Amino acid sequence: MTTAKSGGQRRPWYAVLYVQVLVAIAIGVLIGRFFPKAGIALKPLGDGFVALIRMMIAPVIFCVVVQGIASMSDLKKVGKVGIKALIYFEVVSTLALIVGIVVAVILHPGAGLNIDPATLDPKAAAVYVGRAKESGIIPFLLGFIPRTFVDALAGGEVPQVLLISILTGFAIARMGEFGARALHAIEVANKVVFGIIRIIVRAAPLGAFGGMAFTVASYGMASLSNLLKLIGTFYLTSLIFVVVILGAIAYGAGFSIFRFIAYIKDELLIVLGTSSSETVLPDMMRKLEGLGASPAVVGLVFPTGYVFNTDGTNIYLTLSALFLAQATNTHLTLSQIVGILLFALIASKGGSGVTGTGFVTLAAILAAVPAIPVQALALLVGIEKFMSECRALTNVVGNGVATIVVSRWQGELDATKMREVLTHPVEMA
Repeated sequence: MTTAKSGGQRRPWYAVLYVQVLVAIAIGVLIGRFFPKAGIALKPLGDGFVALIRMMIAPVIFCVVVQGIASMSDLKKVGKVGIKALIYFEVVSTLALIVGIVVAVILHPGAGLNIDPATLDPKAAAVYVGRAKESGIIPFLLGFIPRTFVDALAGGEVPQVLLISILTGFAIARMGEFGARALHAIEVANKVVFGIIRIIVRAAPLGAFGGMAFTVASYGMASLSNLLKLIGTFYLTSLIFVVVILGAIAYGAGFSIFRFIAYIKDELLIVLGTSSSETVLPDMMRKLEGLGASPAVVGLVFPTGYVFNTDGTNIYLTLSALFLAQATNTHLTLSQIVGILLFALIASKGGSGVTGTGFVTLAAILAAVPAIPVQALALLVGIEKFMSECRALTNVVGNGVATIVVSRWQGELDATKMREVLTHPVEMA
C-alpha cells in the first residue's frame, strides 16, 4: 500500500491510498471549519472505521502471536526475543519520559498562564479521574487475566489477548504432529483475517474524513489559543524524539528513520485521521514483514509494544504534568519530579493505542503526586484530541523501530531486503 509500482506500471495518483487519505483529511478540515454542524454529523464515519479495525485486532494478534510462537522449534528462543524486547522497551520508554521532563523544564510551556485551580471546573475531567483510581501496578497485572478464554477475544483487550495467545502458542508448540496440524489451521485463519483487513482498510479515507471533520468542528482552534503553546511544544518534542533518539537507534540498526517514515506514510495518515494507533496494527505488521523482519519476531514484538512501549504517551505524561504544575504556579522539587518519572514509568504500561488512555494515565499520575491540583486536568480536556493524534503517531513509529531492532538483535532481519525496500518501496498486495 505504499506508492510505487505494481507489475511495472505506476498507479494513477488518485488510486494510491495515502493520497486518498491525505485528500480526505484536507476536505474534512475544510468541512469542520466552514460547516461545523455537518462536521459534527460526520462523526459516525470516523467511529465506524475505527470500530471495523478494532473488531479485527483480537483475531489478528491471536493468529500472529500463536503462529509466531508455535512455528519456533526452539521455545527458548521465544523467551530470548521477549527479554530483548522488554529491555529495549524499558530503556526507550524511560528516555521518552526524560525527554518530556527536559523540554518542559527548558521551554516552560505553562509559564505565565497563572491559573487558579479553584476557578476550574472539576467535572470536566471527573470521568478520567474516576477511571484513574483503578490504575496501579496490581490492577495492571491482574488486567492481563481475562474472565474466560473466549472473553479475551470478545473484549479485545490487548494485554488479555496477548496472554491467551502466548499460552496457546506454547501449547501448540509442545504437541508434536497434532500441533503441526493445529498450526496449519492457524496459518489459514491468519490469511483469512488479513484478507478481511485489506478490505476494511480501503475505507480509511472515509474514516479519516469523518474523524477530521468532527475534530475541527468540535475543537475549533480559536477557542484553544491559550493552549497552542502546549500543543506546539508536544508536537515539537515528539518530532525531536523521533528524529534524534529513534533516528540514532535506526541508524545503529542500519536504516534511515526518514526512509522508514516514508515507507509507512499510509499508516501514519490513517492514524492522523483516526487518532488511534490500533487502526494500523495489522497493516504495520505486514509492512514490517515486508521489510525483511522475521514474521515470528514481528508477531511477538509489535503487539507487545502496544502495551509496554508507548513512547508518544510517555512524552505526553511528563510534559503535561509539568505543564500543569507551571500553569498553576505549583513548584515541584527534584524529588517530586523524579517521583513523577518513576510513577509514569509504571503507569504508562497498558496504553494499547486506545484514544483517551494517555489522559487517564495522566490523571493517575496527578492523583499520586498531590502537589499538582488534579482539577487542573480540566485545562487539557479541550485539546485532548490533538494531543491524542501526536501520541498515536509517535507510538506507531516507535514500535516499528523497536520491532526492526529486536529482529536485528535476534539475527532474523534480512538487512539487504530492508535496504532495497526502503530505497525502492513497492506496492504490497
